Amino acid sequence: MNWTVYLSGEIHTDWRKRIADGIAAAGLPVSLTGPVTHHEASDDCGVAILGGEPDKFWHDHKGAQMNAIRTRTLIEKADAVVVRFGEKYRQWNAAFDAGYAAALGKPLIVMHQDEHAHALKEVDAAALAVTKTPEQVVEILRYVINGELAGYTDRAADAAE
Repeated sequence: MNWTVYLSGEIHTDWRKRIADGIAAAGLPVSLTGPVTHHEASDDCGVAILGGEPDKFWHDHKGAQMNAIRTRTLIEKADAVVVRFGEKYRQWNAAFDAGYAAALGKPLIVMHQDEHAHALKEVDAAALAVTKTPEQVVEILRYVINGELAGYTDRAADAAE
């Protein structure tokens, strides 16, 4: 089975690449999806396609609605959802994606540092795993997909030898 994992959240670091590289190195059958990560394109898609808006609220509203088509569709199709909360910005959209995934019953993996634990306690409570690094996400995927845990062997195979 090929798994589809949606990567939501912070767009200013290389966490998505680190997960992709780890998945490739582990040979996991995973396809990654996610939002448009070009910040300006994501913000301006509505007015670029449908026409300008003099009011910033409607400018943002058009973009948010268009981005929601992508986000909702890909989260609904995902086998699991990873949501990364970065250190620098408040990612309200990431919190919304986490809630949407939880409401759909999607397995949710959340990634953030300790300083956000209190603010994200409800999100963490909905998650099946709370991590700090992309490498932990890869190890979770390796375990849930292949049943492999670094440092452990299959005891049945060992007993047969």
